[in-house]
Amino acid sequence: MPVQLTYPGVYIEEVPSSSHTISGVSTSITALIGRAKRGPVNKPVRVQSAGEFERIFGGLWRESTMSYAVQHYFLNGGGDAIVVRIHKGATKATLELPSGTEKIMIESANEGTWGNKLRVRIDHDVSEELAAAYGLATTDLFNLSVHDGMTGSIEEFRNLSVKDGPRRIDHVLTNQSKLIRVSGSLPAAIPNKHKNPAAGKTIWNDDNASTKVANDHFGSDGSPLTSKEYEGSESAKTGIYALDNVDIFNLMCIPPISNELDIPTSTLTKAVVYCEKRRAMFIMDAPKSWIDKDKAVSGFSSLNMTDKNAAIFFPRILMADPLQENHPGEFAPSGAVAGVFARTDGEKGIWKAPAGVGATLKGVQGLSTKLTDGEHGQLNPLGVNCLRSFPVIGSVIYGARTCRGADKLASNFKYIPVRRLTLYIEESLYRGTQFAVFEPNDEPLWGDIRFAVTSFMQELFRQGAFQGATPKEAYFVKCDHETTTQDDINRGIVNIVVGFAPLKPAEFVVLKIQQISDQG
Repeated sequence: MPVQLTYPGVYIEEVPSSSHTISGVSTSITALIGRAKRGPVNKPVRVQSAGEFERIFGGLWRESTMSYAVQHYFLNGGGDAIVVRIHKGATKATLELPSGTEKIMIESANEGTWGNKLRVRIDHDVSEELAAAYGLATTDLFNLSVHDGMTGSIEEFRNLSVKDGPRRIDHVLTNQSKLIRVSGSLPAAIPNKHKNPAAGKTIWNDDNASTKVANDHFGSDGSPLTSKEYEGSESAKTGIYALDNVDIFNLMCIPPISNELDIPTSTLTKAVVYCEKRRAMFIMDAPKSWIDKDKAVSGFSSLNMTDKNAAIFFPRILMADPLQENHPGEFAPSGAVAGVFARTDGEKGIWKAPAGVGATLKGVQGLSTKLTDGEHGQLNPLGVNCLRSFPVIGSVIYGARTCRGADKLASNFKYIPVRRLTLYIEESLYRGTQFAVFEPNDEPLWGDIRFAVTSFMQELFRQGAFQGATPKEAYFVKCDHETTTQDDINRGIVNIVVGFAPLKPAEFVVLKIQQISDQG
């Protein structure tokens, strides 16, 4: 608002800047979906290391291909993952705490056999001062300790109550405990206190000093997943749709159900459609039945997957299995491949193909199928990305095509880096131009948009993301009366046209050698 001028002198008025900065979004946040030993169910959790995954989801588990994929992801350079735990028929462990003539039912915070190792202890050594502050008697308060026998962690909650107030047990445990919850209604009386441990015993191995989960109240890990658990419900935000609760992810991996069972085709189709909606790439594992080149050729044709937001990798990788005394095991490659994607993004940029002699698969001891150049030459034109092993170099990703990368399709999105760069620009501009909504739709706004978008594209050009020696050759940005007509203005529409010349990988390097005869 202009300053009112009332006296002779100098007036200061702060004028907001009309310029807007568009920041590039993250490029390699990877969503992984599958079974886990423990942890929240159908709730996406961001983890940034293998250690953090172990703390939240229990680490490696033979029944969870996802747990191995997460380990391979971080081993190969991944730094940011979103994990969605799903299960089929898993149950929670429960235990009973006597409260006078009634009981408080306590259950594990989430499903799985991990909860069978829980123990809970009650004591009545409470604060009289705090009881008075809450308007309660000391006999209305108690302390609760819980021990996780699987990890050794202990949680303590002091001055709890079964009466309404800030320390009511069910509210406190829901908001603060990672191990237990209250199940059912609360009794009128506080739970009975435990005795001291007997000589030579500790609180956590004496049944009189703490309460354990009874055998008939054990939790279970459930059974192998089916397409139903993966596909989930869009309205309930379960399965792949749990990712609706995440602001952004760029890559998705759904490791096989088990080492022998592949992800159903219906699930793959839904995952790819969802990735296209969220401007992400789906990294697909080749089916277990692809044991050689011929099986891969026929299998890819029957798979009927030609989506530009998906890429398939073959064969499987051989890596040390820490749960089997580090003997080599066969694993789906998607987790390791996603890690290489992330590593390449950080070292070179999203416009660099995550393939070639620099795209080494760390920790890989070999491949389930060793391909020759000739066999590779039959798979590559179809859009199947092959993993190869070379002397000295080791195992590498040696393909960078989307599932729409077959030569006969002649797609503009034949290559992974071209598609990923397009998605990156789309997502960044979508978020970065929100300032234009509800602004007056005329030349001042168009100028602001052109300046913001051009600055963003120029920065990408400066980093080497586009073809061309000059910005004019590399990209263009249009937002004016030509792109936005009066009819568009009347309908509240502003049109921004952005074009760029993407870098395409040098997939085939041809050396022409000529011998010069002696002309002396």
